[in-house]
Parts: sequence; C-alpha cells; structure tokens
Amino acid sequence: MQYALMIYGEPGYLEALSDAEREAAYAEYFAFAEDERCVSGAQLQPAETATCVRVAGGRTLMTDGPFADTKEVLGGFCLVEAADLDEAIELAARIPAARFGGRVEVRPVMRF
Repeated sequence: MQYALMIYGEPGYLEALSDAEREAAYAEYFAFAEDERCVSGAQLQPAETATCVRVAGGRTLMTDGPFADTKEVLGGFCLVEAADLDEAIELAARIPAARFGGRVEVRPVMRF
C-alpha cells in the first residue's frame, strides 16, 4: 500500500543547524530517497511562494501564501510503498525533520 509522508517543520530549521548537522541531515534525506520503498518525493519551495486557489460561485479566487498561517509549514513530501501503517511509521521516523522539532504526517493514499 502507498502512504504519503507529509513533512512539516519550522521554516529555516535546517539553516539553524551546525554545518555538520545540516550535512548529516541532507545525507539522511538522500539515503531515504534511495530506499526502494520510496516511490517519489520532493522538497517544496518556501510557504511564501504558495498560491491558494478555490472556486466560489463559479469564480476562481486566489490568495497568496499558504493555506494556514501556522508555525510549522508543509516543507516536502514522500510517497512510499509499505506493507502496513507500522512500516510507514517506521519510515517516517527516519525523516530528519521529525527529530528537529517538526512532524511527519502519515496518510494512506487512495487509488483513483
């Protein structure tokens, strides 16, 4: 089954680390991407670059910025193939943001 691992963290959390810690975190992200269970993933541009779109009364309405004004922002995602939720949680725990004050939301993916 596929799971989306949505990575939330405080903006700039990696920049706040020492050079050695930052390099180690990036190495962990790259190693995670090489895991055969990782189907896809990407880091997102900063939340300030977001545009929210909704349709109301047949009109397309847009607003600048993220959907919610929060301390933590969606910074990236991974799509993984895991046998069950326990395995997906195990994978999520390997994501450095989870150790540096952020969180990883694990959600099963529905097929169309």
